[in-house]
Amino acid sequence: MDTGELEQIVTAIAEGLLAKTPAVLARAANVLATQADAAPWPVAEGTAIAGLIDHTILKPEATSAEVRQVCAEARQFGFACVCVNPAWVALAAAELRGTSVKVCSVAGFPLGATSTEVKMREAELAILAGAREIDMVIQVGALKERDYSAVKSDIQSLARLCHAGGALLKVIIETCLLTDAEKVAACALAKLAGADFVKTSTGFSKAGATAADVALMRRVVGPGMGVKAAGGIRTLEDLRAMVAAGATRIGASASVKIMEAALR
Repeated sequence: MDTGELEQIVTAIAEGLLAKTPAVLARAANVLATQADAAPWPVAEGTAIAGLIDHTILKPEATSAEVRQVCAEARQFGFACVCVNPAWVALAAAELRGTSVKVCSVAGFPLGATSTEVKMREAELAILAGAREIDMVIQVGALKERDYSAVKSDIQSLARLCHAGGALLKVIIETCLLTDAEKVAACALAKLAGADFVKTSTGFSKAGATAADVALMRRVVGPGMGVKAAGGIRTLEDLRAMVAAGATRIGASASVKIMEAALR
């Protein structure tokens, strides 16, 4: 698929989904269907919502004691992951050894404006230290310039590395910086590049997840790919709204508060 063809396909997907033009939607569906998984991602209900949550501590001032506390909370509630900055992966992996809770880390975080090679090295070292999921940030500027080949190549390089290392890749598109057409393009590129999830936000930009964005992202990637909502999700009601919109994973630092509400 050359650069010109890729741009035509992504543009068609965006125009078709946003304008709901049947002929273009059909073309978009045909392209994305080739990347579909065999079955939809499961959505947990009730107290099983713990399995939807990436318990997150990405603040720059985090200490080792705080990371250990987050890991202890993850063990207590059975969260899907603990998401930490690369410096804390080895500690989190040691704290969570022997449990079902995975370690997630980040690459190109929070701006996405590093080279693919740097993102790959970050991911590689995190995986070697025990991470089993990587959340990468796209090259937002390249997306806005419609350099779709560069964006796809960036994601694809990380996807191949992660999968070779037994890890999942989540692609943060930073929705608050994008138009609806750009959100569609970013999700389509992530799917075409072989990522496992698309994710709304870093939580470090102008705004976080919205149910409308999650619903749009789900429309693009279909049922067979994960959608992670993150940024500003602080209550059980927030979580339920995101899941209803199509999220299959939630990134939150208020995870304990959410679970306490769910278990009442």
